[in-house]
Amino acid sequence: MFEPQDDARVFALPPGVDFPQELINGMLARLDGQPPEALGRVHLIVNTRRMARRIQARLAEGPARLMPRVSLVAELGRDWTMADIAPPAPPLRRRLELIQLISSLLDAQPDLAPRTALHDLASSLAALMDEMEGEGVPPDVIDALDISDQSGHWERIRTFLNIVRHFTEGRGAPGAEARQRQIVQRKIAAWQSAPPEHPVLLAGSTGSRGTTQMLMRAVARLPQGAVILPGYDFDMPAHVWDSMGDAQLSEDHPQYRYKALRDALELSDMARWTNAEPASPARARLVSLALRPAPITDQWLDEGPKLDALEGAMEGVTLIEAPSHRIEAQVIAMRLRHAAETGQTAALITPDRGLTRRVAAALDRWGIIPDDSAGMPLHLSPPGRFLRHVAELALRPLTAEALLTLLKHPLTHTGGKRGTHLRLTRELELHLRRNGPPFPTAQSIAAWAATQSEPMAQDWAAWIGRHLAGREAPDALPLEERVAVHLATAEAIADGCAPERTSELWREEAGKSARALCDLLTGEAPEGASMTATDYANLFGALLRGEQVRSAVAPHSGILIWGTLEARVQGADMLILAGLNEGSWPEAPAPDPWLNRALRHRAGLLLPERRIGLAAHDFQQAVLAREVWLTRSLRSDESETVVSRWLNRIQNLLSGLPDQGGDAALAAMRARGRDWLDQAAALEDVQRTDPAKRPAPRPPVDARPNRLTVTEIKRLIRDPYAIYAKHVLKLRPLDPLMRAPDALLRGTVLHEVFETFIRQTMEAPDRLTREALMEVAVAVLKDKVPWAEARTLWLARLDRVADWFIETEHERRALAMPTAFEAKGQAEMADLGFTLVAEADRIDIDDTGCLHIYDYKTGTPPSAPEQKQFEKQLLLEAAIAERSGFDNLTPSRVARAIYIGLGANPAEVAAPLDEEPPEDVWRDLGELISAYRTQRKGYVSRRALQKKGDTGDYDQLARFGEWDITDDPAPEEMP
Repeated sequence: MFEPQDDARVFALPPGVDFPQELINGMLARLDGQPPEALGRVHLIVNTRRMARRIQARLAEGPARLMPRVSLVAELGRDWTMADIAPPAPPLRRRLELIQLISSLLDAQPDLAPRTALHDLASSLAALMDEMEGEGVPPDVIDALDISDQSGHWERIRTFLNIVRHFTEGRGAPGAEARQRQIVQRKIAAWQSAPPEHPVLLAGSTGSRGTTQMLMRAVARLPQGAVILPGYDFDMPAHVWDSMGDAQLSEDHPQYRYKALRDALELSDMARWTNAEPASPARARLVSLALRPAPITDQWLDEGPKLDALEGAMEGVTLIEAPSHRIEAQVIAMRLRHAAETGQTAALITPDRGLTRRVAAALDRWGIIPDDSAGMPLHLSPPGRFLRHVAELALRPLTAEALLTLLKHPLTHTGGKRGTHLRLTRELELHLRRNGPPFPTAQSIAAWAATQSEPMAQDWAAWIGRHLAGREAPDALPLEERVAVHLATAEAIADGCAPERTSELWREEAGKSARALCDLLTGEAPEGASMTATDYANLFGALLRGEQVRSAVAPHSGILIWGTLEARVQGADMLILAGLNEGSWPEAPAPDPWLNRALRHRAGLLLPERRIGLAAHDFQQAVLAREVWLTRSLRSDESETVVSRWLNRIQNLLSGLPDQGGDAALAAMRARGRDWLDQAAALEDVQRTDPAKRPAPRPPVDARPNRLTVTEIKRLIRDPYAIYAKHVLKLRPLDPLMRAPDALLRGTVLHEVFETFIRQTMEAPDRLTREALMEVAVAVLKDKVPWAEARTLWLARLDRVADWFIETEHERRALAMPTAFEAKGQAEMADLGFTLVAEADRIDIDDTGCLHIYDYKTGTPPSAPEQKQFEKQLLLEAAIAERSGFDNLTPSRVARAIYIGLGANPAEVAAPLDEEPPEDVWRDLGELISAYRTQRKGYVSRRALQKKGDTGDYDQLARFGEWDITDDPAPEEMP
């Protein structure tokens, strides 16, 4: 295939050409005239399986021929001569061993790092070990770095890095990178002792890793060996290549890796593999100049004016500058839909997985499923989410939220009778929302099941009690035990209480991937140390996040989503380079907790800018496609974005070349983009509708409520619409699943505290002490409030008012004796067919038979003016007491009605009975109810709320926000 030569044999193809096709073309051209078996003797080594498949597919499209041997760089170890090299240690095993060692180190020296960083430290240390092995950097090199460290930071780092030495000094199987390096070294030694006579071609790699570059140098010097580089910039002058000698200044340039390879092989230039050119050579020259290394961009002034035909060069480029991520995804989806309709092959290329998910969601409206090469992260798949939820059962006592999350999961109870399971789940959810408890137990669920008529309810509740309730185990347990319990619990929950078949947990692609991962974890668990529930949940979640799963649904063959690497080896009619913002493309380098840039350079490790350089190389190749879109969003969810450095350079260079048509080309790119943005706006454009008016519904009189509580009278005055929604429409706010320790619960609990205390002191007056009150409070809070923080806070608040309450309670006892608690009463307005009901917290009776009504308030009691106009609870209770009485109490005169305020400033606030006697209050109530018994009176929304910021349970139903309180009500007759 090749003539003998002394120099290394390296060829290259320019950016923007179809690399696999041109690789085949050059290979066939060099074998022209040779016998058919010549192609079969070629050994072709490529860097990705996708490239191997594409080369084989392209060769299969031609005439019948012998196929070359195609293998991957990572598969060289499959040769029988490598059988004695130990297989690599599973990455999971290494991570578990590192976790164990780091945990022991932190136990001995707790000041080194917090234990919450255990998994992050193990992962980053494992990555550093892989890199050291791949680059051939022994631990002694790191240890020998001379650092002037006054703070002791370097010494702490070296303590961790000593763990690396523990692994590299012959302990266990080698890592994957160390084994690959051994394989390459042995392969090179074998070639040196017996050079192969057949052609060996290494194609598609950029040589960014030390082991791969070592292999490339060896192949290039074989008698019939050659290296073929993708995306080599032939337009870059020699003086630019010479300027890229310093890695710390040039590592982020797309061509830097080729500069390092040229220096290693002592090459002054590269030969072309074929004469193929990109679709637009003029665009290639423009991009090459735009991406010059930062220190020499002043060459734009000299070389920029030499560029020509810029409008034609950028004719196939469209620039989309969308106002938001959502609009960017919408425009991309529209272009992909157009490609699907016209039979065009279109590929979206971006490292931003959030953007690809938004595009896929936008395509779903047209029933288009893109062929996403990366798939879905396993931790976001149904089995991944399910397994994570099960692992979290061990973290803390079961909450109602966690219970319902698992019971409603689509994989739960899929072993049989899932319909019954869903019905019971619905009933249980309603029960928990209405009655609690916020932390269900096996006993509380069993008690609920006993009230259900469903035959399966009790078995179902027992199943919950066995596998979901009471599973907390936060303390350290052997990893092997944790994994076994976790998987057994997951399978039991997925099977259900009455399994009739195998559950769906391990089915489909995601289930099979999760099963494989769990089997691997089970096999390696004996190598791990004991773990707390938190550490195990973090480890399991990290393992799931490291896996991807492809959808089992057949995608559209022409609508593709690729990562940046795949753009090197794949071909499409048009490419969309999306997410071109700093931090997205290129991605920001991950922080290195061990070595800074200078130390990495001195040690011979890869610089953080390496990934930026590789991304720049991918961008340079993709942007030279025949038709290409460049898209970005001007704003993220939080702030304005910064344009990607590469796109920014292209824009700046074009705008600085008006005489060559650069500014016109840029304007045309933006104009094409605006056309598509306008189409996206038209797609989402809706006809304006008038906002809702302030409602004041007028239901029929016979549909209006004829029974209200005294606390609802305040609502009838302030927000009549809430009464309409509750009593006419029969709507009730759905109680929260997890009842929070809010003001409502605090009031309920403190009411019970004082009622219990007062009852006890009636039987034992000597217990009317501060100590007895706090004793009752502790007992009630322990029983009713499962939140330790809330118990502590509420107990402290009660402690501050305890002395005042005892003192004033003695005064209250001197006036009257407690007689009734939570007493129920009602009074009727026969002429209106209306009944008012009430429940008094406490009623005392004095020696004259007069009543003293008390109501406990944990907040600030209403003032006398407020009670006259709105807060009529005590005034109305006094009216009921004098008209019909409470419980077994006969109607009697009310001497006092008092709010006992138990807030930060405890106080007694009396109801103004002298100014608002019960007779007048009752008459005023009759007038209010009479007004609402007429058809012309509407239930106005937010009629007189105390504060503008107050919210109501039915504000959304009233569409508050489309109108405000300054709008006049719009009465509406209701059927």
